[in-house]
Amino acid sequence: MSEEEKLLKEAKKLAWEDRLLHKNWKVRNEANIDLASLCNSISDPKDSRLREFAPLFRKTVVDSNAPVQEKALDALIAFLRAADADAGRYAKEVCDAIVAKCLTGRPKTVEKAQAAFMLWLELEAVEVFLDAMEKAIKNKVAKAVVPAIDVMFQALSEFGAKVVPPKRILKMLPELFDHQDQNVRASSKGLTLELCRWIGKDPVKSILFEKMRDTMKKELEAELVNVTGTAKPSRKIRSEQDKEPEPEGVSEVVGSGPSEEVAAEAPQEIDEYDLIDPVDILGPLEKSGFWDGVKATKWSERKEAVAELTKLASTRRIAPGDFSEICRTLKKLITDVNIAVAVEAIQAIGNLARGLRTHFSGSSRFLLPVLLEKLKEKKPTLTEALAQTLQAMHKAGCLNLADIVEDVKTAVKNKVPLVRSLTLNWVTFCIETSNKAVILKVHKDYVPICMECLNDGTPDVRDSAFSVLAAVAKSVGMRPLERSLEKLDDVRRKKLSEMIAGSGDGVPAVASSGTVQTIRGSMSSVETSEGSFVKKSAASMLSGKRPAPAAAVNKKAAPTKSGVSKKGDGAGRAESSRAPEPPEDVEPAEMSLEEIETRLGSLIQADTVSQLKSAVWKERLEAISSFKQQVEGLQNLDQSVEIMIRLLCAIPGWNEKNVQVQQQVIEVITYLASTASKFPKKCVVLCLLGISERVADIKTRAHAMKCLTTFSEAVGPGFVFDRLYKIMKEHKNPKVLSEGIIWMVSAIDDFGVSHLKLKDLIDFCKDTGLQSSVAASRNATIKLLGALHKFVGPDIKGFLADVKPALLSALDAEYDKNPFEGASAAPKKTVKTSESTSSVSGGGLDSLPREDISGKITPTLIKSLESPDWKLRLESIEAVNKILEEANKRIQPTGTGELFGALRGRLYDSNKNLIMTALTTIGGIASAMGPAVEKSSKGVLSDILKCLGDNKKHMRECTLNTLDSWVAAVHLDKMVPYITAALIETKLGAEGRKDLFDWLSKQLSGSSEFSDAIHLLKPASSAMMDKSSDVRKAAEACISEILRVCGQEMIEKNLKDINGPALALVLERVRPAGGFQESFESTKTISTGPSSKTSTKVGKAATNGISKHANRSISARVIPMKGSKPEPTMSFQDRAVQSQALLNVKDSNKEDRERMVVRRFKFEEPRMEQVQDLESDLMKYFREDLNRRLLSLDFKKQVDGLEMLQKALPSIGKEIIEVLDILLRWFVLQFCKSNTTCLLKVLEFLPELFDRLRDEAYTLSESEAAIFLPCLIEKLGHNIEKVREKMRELTKQIVQAYSAAKSFPYILEGLRSKNNRTRIECADLVGFLIDHHGAEISGQLKSLQIVASLTAERDGETRKAALNSLATGYKILGEDIWRYLGKLTDAQKSMIDDRFKWKVREMEKRKEGRPGDARAALRRSVREKWVSDIAEQSGEVSQSVSGPIIARKNYGTQELHMEGHMIPRALPSANGPADWNEALDIISFGSPEQSVEGMKVVCHELAQATNDAEGSVMDELVKDADRLVSCLANKVSRTFDFSLTGASSRACKYVLNTLMQTFQNKILAHAVKESTLDSLITELLLWLLDERVPHMDDGSQLLKALNVLMLKILDNADRTSSFAVLINLLRPLDPTRWPSPASAETFSVRNQKFSDLVVKCLIKLTKVLQSTIYDVDLDRILQSIHIYLQELGMEEIRRRAGADDKPLRMVKTVLHELVKLRGAAIKGHLSMVPIDMKPQPIILAYIDLNLETLAAARMLTSTAPVGQNHWGDSAANNTSPATHSAEAQLKQELAAIFKKIGDKQTCTIGLYELYRITQLYPKVDIFSQLQNASEAFRTYIRDGLAQMEKNTAAGRTPSSVPLSTPPPSALNVSSPDLQPLSPVHTNSLNDAKPLHVKPETTNFHLPPSYAGDNRAVSAFLSRGLVSENSLGDQKNEKLIGGVTSGTLDAIRERMKSMQLAAATGNPDPGSRPLMSMNENLNNGLSSQVLRVSDSTGMENPLHSGVLPMDEKALSGLQARMERLKSGSLEPL
Repeated sequence: MSEEEKLLKEAKKLAWEDRLLHKNWKVRNEANIDLASLCNSISDPKDSRLREFAPLFRKTVVDSNAPVQEKALDALIAFLRAADADAGRYAKEVCDAIVAKCLTGRPKTVEKAQAAFMLWLELEAVEVFLDAMEKAIKNKVAKAVVPAIDVMFQALSEFGAKVVPPKRILKMLPELFDHQDQNVRASSKGLTLELCRWIGKDPVKSILFEKMRDTMKKELEAELVNVTGTAKPSRKIRSEQDKEPEPEGVSEVVGSGPSEEVAAEAPQEIDEYDLIDPVDILGPLEKSGFWDGVKATKWSERKEAVAELTKLASTRRIAPGDFSEICRTLKKLITDVNIAVAVEAIQAIGNLARGLRTHFSGSSRFLLPVLLEKLKEKKPTLTEALAQTLQAMHKAGCLNLADIVEDVKTAVKNKVPLVRSLTLNWVTFCIETSNKAVILKVHKDYVPICMECLNDGTPDVRDSAFSVLAAVAKSVGMRPLERSLEKLDDVRRKKLSEMIAGSGDGVPAVASSGTVQTIRGSMSSVETSEGSFVKKSAASMLSGKRPAPAAAVNKKAAPTKSGVSKKGDGAGRAESSRAPEPPEDVEPAEMSLEEIETRLGSLIQADTVSQLKSAVWKERLEAISSFKQQVEGLQNLDQSVEIMIRLLCAIPGWNEKNVQVQQQVIEVITYLASTASKFPKKCVVLCLLGISERVADIKTRAHAMKCLTTFSEAVGPGFVFDRLYKIMKEHKNPKVLSEGIIWMVSAIDDFGVSHLKLKDLIDFCKDTGLQSSVAASRNATIKLLGALHKFVGPDIKGFLADVKPALLSALDAEYDKNPFEGASAAPKKTVKTSESTSSVSGGGLDSLPREDISGKITPTLIKSLESPDWKLRLESIEAVNKILEEANKRIQPTGTGELFGALRGRLYDSNKNLIMTALTTIGGIASAMGPAVEKSSKGVLSDILKCLGDNKKHMRECTLNTLDSWVAAVHLDKMVPYITAALIETKLGAEGRKDLFDWLSKQLSGSSEFSDAIHLLKPASSAMMDKSSDVRKAAEACISEILRVCGQEMIEKNLKDINGPALALVLERVRPAGGFQESFESTKTISTGPSSKTSTKVGKAATNGISKHANRSISARVIPMKGSKPEPTMSFQDRAVQSQALLNVKDSNKEDRERMVVRRFKFEEPRMEQVQDLESDLMKYFREDLNRRLLSLDFKKQVDGLEMLQKALPSIGKEIIEVLDILLRWFVLQFCKSNTTCLLKVLEFLPELFDRLRDEAYTLSESEAAIFLPCLIEKLGHNIEKVREKMRELTKQIVQAYSAAKSFPYILEGLRSKNNRTRIECADLVGFLIDHHGAEISGQLKSLQIVASLTAERDGETRKAALNSLATGYKILGEDIWRYLGKLTDAQKSMIDDRFKWKVREMEKRKEGRPGDARAALRRSVREKWVSDIAEQSGEVSQSVSGPIIARKNYGTQELHMEGHMIPRALPSANGPADWNEALDIISFGSPEQSVEGMKVVCHELAQATNDAEGSVMDELVKDADRLVSCLANKVSRTFDFSLTGASSRACKYVLNTLMQTFQNKILAHAVKESTLDSLITELLLWLLDERVPHMDDGSQLLKALNVLMLKILDNADRTSSFAVLINLLRPLDPTRWPSPASAETFSVRNQKFSDLVVKCLIKLTKVLQSTIYDVDLDRILQSIHIYLQELGMEEIRRRAGADDKPLRMVKTVLHELVKLRGAAIKGHLSMVPIDMKPQPIILAYIDLNLETLAAARMLTSTAPVGQNHWGDSAANNTSPATHSAEAQLKQELAAIFKKIGDKQTCTIGLYELYRITQLYPKVDIFSQLQNASEAFRTYIRDGLAQMEKNTAAGRTPSSVPLSTPPPSALNVSSPDLQPLSPVHTNSLNDAKPLHVKPETTNFHLPPSYAGDNRAVSAFLSRGLVSENSLGDQKNEKLIGGVTSGTLDAIRERMKSMQLAAATGNPDPGSRPLMSMNENLNNGLSSQVLRVSDSTGMENPLHSGVLPMDEKALSGLQARMERLKSGSLEPL
């Protein structure tokens, strides 16, 4: 024996406690097993051993060993089965132990724990059990909570609500509803449903629903539908089990006695009142001011006080208290003079009675007399309130019939009849609601009262008395009344008897049948609960229905209903199939055989009839054959059909056993039915049961089916089907059902469905056919539904959604065999009677029946749709959805008008979610109602369309879905008028219009012809001029569809309505098609516009351009017409668009697109919406044939597209730059696809593209780099070597072109890639960059630690690549490289060190010097690197420089230019500083730290130059001033960015200091060009705004330095340039210019701040304008203002003026100040403004306005009169009025000039202006104006004019008028429209002065800035070109009286000749910029000057002296003519 066995054997000797708690688990296990078997063997519950065991279980069930714990539970269960209720004293400890340890164990353990709980319940430990459950549900582990709920569920479902009080469970549930675990929530729902079975749904709802979340409520509501029937306990407590040892006793119960017993046993529904906690209302009532209120004199206050009581008393259970005082008050208030107060008081009493019940009985008796007295009032509200309160008092048990006898006696003697009758009515109610025992006691009191009242004079009182007597009789029978009835007269006795009979007949019957049903029902529920229904978990309640107890009743009742009658009793059988049909003649009356024979008379021979009765089958057969012959011989059958059918039904009858006789009988009936002209429906009813039984028999089946078909022809299949449903459903023989359905299939084939009630048929199939247990019946039903599908289509599926999945799949297979044929499925047979069709409704080819829902649309529903509570509104909309669901989404329009009205209101709801729900519902109604919705909806469609105006995309999508439903129901033609109106509606908004057009395009694309679409053409045409490009694009696509579906003729008729771009589009589409008349149809399907989306029925047009199908069909049709065979790839559309440009960049706005680009270094796959944007951009800007190829799914087509681009690349450089971002996005898309052929083609094309960009001197912008570089870097690791190689080369090419410094972060990101190969390639690239671009990336070397980290990678190739890169770095940087490598492990260090040693050896071999030598010679290498560029560009001209207008756009370009062309144009002279240029190179290209050294040198040089007395050093520095500032401007952002990474701000300080030193010197500051100033000012202002600067090292000092520097620039830089730059900066800044990453601020907020800073700068400049007016070039400033205003446009200016826009206000202020200071002479400075453009420039209107207002305020500096301003053609409008002649104006001008001469400050200017007048108008005698002046003044003027002439001849201007440089011609100004100009003199050219071309070489070289160049050119030209004669002030352009048309013609001719001269000097004036016109300035200029002199010198002798062009008062026309002659004027 082993040790273990010994131990177990020894342990058995121990006491039970020791064994059960032994330390060895096996001992404990064995002990528990022994204990269980011992308990099982105990039969006496009083056994003493049980008392011994009981205390042990609390310890054993918490055993730590799971198997032992299970055995302990087994022992406990055995113990509980043996014990009795006495064991309950140990229940608490054991239950608590089980809760603590057993509910989280194994499933078996949990199950046993639950069984133990159930046994404790059996032993009546209910309270202990519920206490334990309360603890269990608080367990934190959800796993333990679910079993606890389940055990409560089991307890309730097995023991019922009597044993397990629901009140405690109801209190536990609310906290479970909000439990975080879904299983707990599900179980709690199940437990709630079980409670509903026991205590009813309403109590559970009222108690629990208010404590639930809405979602929980909805879920439970849905589940409650499945809770049916009442529950009955299936298990009893032990004490009850002992009383009833034999459970079989129930089935033996028979008779009335036992039925009462059973009825008593049936569970009574628990009263909700008992489940609710009472609420105290006396306390709150005291606080509410009730007592003061009821004593108030105002009735409203009294009413409010009582209303408060009513409200408080409305609680369902009121806590008892002293209500006597309240009742006394209420008694007074019942008789209140104000009826409203009385009603409120009566209602309060009713509420108190309901809430207090028996506690209110004393008060009720006290109040009753007053209430009954009050019944005299006739007001309905009062009477109703009284009736309800009195009924409530009785119902609540406050009063019973015995209590009220005396009060009733008093009331029936009241003199008011109304009191008497209503009191008796109340008594009737009390009797009806009381039980029999009570009435038996009190009837003796009430009967005499009633008998007395029967003699009352008022009829109502008598009737009430009769009703009381009838109620008594109904309750207790007639016996108590018999004695009283004897006293009545006959009339009254008869009336009372009738009343009692009327109410009494049915009542006992109902009662008895109810009792029977209760017995059967309860028995069946016992069976089901014990048998099939075994649910142990609460959650299981949710998924399935519990079987309804009524099922058993039906089964038992069925045989009795269709009981088989004896032979010959046909009528009896017919009755069994009788259905409640309204027409009376359908139901056959009973008729005996004798009566039939009598009626038959001589129609049939008597012996035939007698033979039919024979028992011998042969005789019967012979008789029926004879009968048949006789019938066939009859002429007029119609009269005798019914009687013959009745005869055959009686004899031989349907029970005939002989088959042949049966067949003959059926044949006779078939003959009768087919021959009679009108076959009565009664006959069908008589035969149908028998025929259906014959169908079930295979021998008679064919005959019977033929007979049924004949019946259908005679009376209509609808009637036959209706009758068959019931017969087939109730018949015992399953064959009757299956074969009957098979006949129905053939009937539907024969007759169609137009005669049938489809709803009934489908319900029959669902409820009977498919539910049948016989497979044949189910299969037949499936066939029947398949046949239906053929006629009604797929809509039938909606009615069968709840069928089992297996049946559904079988049905789907059947549907496939019977596809929907619709109208084509014509019936084969017809019905004789027309009435049968008319009587059928809801069927027919309109497929399925539609339900009338008008009854469900109640006023309450309509009202709640308008409720102020949004939740109620939402519920109402959901209720409408539910109604639709219940009607299978097929409804009739009747009664829906109000519903649409209410739903229309919801479309304007304040809650957006409700609007969307309403839209969905309206769409659902439209689908459900079909075409009828159009008439019923009352125009709700217009309101639906308004929802498209919402700015939420989700809302618009919802609206479009509704429109989809609508169009499916009513078709588009009915919707067109609404849509047309909506498109014109301004509130629709751009997105709404776009969406609607897109939707229309989609709808139209589905139809081939749709003439009504023509109405949409006009609104679509208007939309083509919409502000939004998206709307225009959508409208264009829609027009294409309209053109396609309307046809050419209709379009041409309606062209008059169209204008603008739409007309062009229509003509473009319609006219080319005219050339192909024979294939117009084919071209109609394709739109040939360059940017329109083409949509056809086939393919996804929106994504793939034109579908393959369309391509194929077109090429097939078009080729024959051409005659010759075109290229296979060239389709018709391609030829149609060949004439157009490949790229259409007219409307391109690259800035906007780039603004949308997210700057990321890491690559992300393109999202769907990005791909869609790309497709729309390709369609917009790329020619149709090209975009179609690029967007094709076929890679060959994509390759073709690339080849097209490749061929065109040399000629489309400019255009390709404009769409480069789109092209790069397309390349990214190709990189992400897997096709290698296309990828290789892309990689072949890209190098060529970047070469072309290099030729155009274009560099990628940061946005373009952000689009393309992340993808390229990520895809470097392609798995094909060839592709990798190409990508590697491409990357190096881009690095060279873009910038190594900017490319570096992208490559670093590649080092983090998940792809190993990508990491290797990027590591190699880092090495390449260090080797070839070390200086450029020197500031980013810290990133080498990423490369160093790769040396720890597992992959050998990755480590190798990283080490090679680091070795290259070591070669360049030397030992310094270790500083950049970060933390390394020893292994990494040794690995890298080995590689460095190897590199040293390699370098020694190759004689490359030592590592780090390259870095030491950095400055030298930088200088050498760029010196070749200097030599190349040692000239005056830089190529391809952007003009000032586009300088802001191509910031990247400018930056490149600065880097590439910063080297001075001429090398410094020998005496200049030797280190200056090297310093500039290091500043430009060195890292921030290195550039500090360069800046030190520069500062030193600047200090020396400032101290240089001679100024020769300064002269040298002035040449390089612009280059220096340009370098420093670029350096600002780099140094600040560098410092932001955490580095020192030393470099920032140096940069700002160097700039400060430069701008302190006015000479140097003036030498800085406008473009450089632009980039510097922008940079400084941006850093001033940057939020990160204050957090930098010495951030506050830097901000101060930036401020001071900005002020210094404004003081000393060229003011004209400053003005131009700042006005230009008032526009929104390109987002790419912002240095900081995107912060929380939007770009608009940032731009606002930036504009505010610019405005401050402009204010500073404008403040000092008065003193600096002659230092600025007014023409240039006015040009800047003009450009700013024109770009805004009038609409935007008006909008901004309303919004008080600061930038606009500033520009107006500058203009106002200029006009104020210069007066009317300001118009002389408009030479750079195209004043002849149409409409006139906006600036002119503002100048006029300022002149007028200033003149009115007498604030003009210049005194020239304002007068009327005519900028255009005055000759056309005015002849020569004397008052405003040119002479008069000239006099005014002279007067103003003389006034200036008379002023000391302005005398020199005045003299100069006077000199100009003498030059312009030599014939004018100026001294005639000075007759009144002194001689001295005149002498002064003569001397002054002489001096002016000398100065001008010497080329000098007066010292008091500093010569300002004429501004550059930044605008491409159009050649003037000569018509409106009216020059005054004809001899304009005779006064021309000689040309002296004398270039000043010292000052003249062309730097790279366009603005500067132009100024130089203009300055030069101003000294060399002749000025044309015109007025000095444009305002005074009027005709002098003597000017003739001939004079005008002469002027025009001259101007034309000048234009021609200019044109010959510039062969392509329209396309080449000004710069390229003057490539070799000396040659170009001299040649042009020569040409001008040639064209003018013939008639113009040249004089000495040059007239300078930079004079302020020179008119706009004169300057324009100067530029005409110079050839620099270009058309706009």
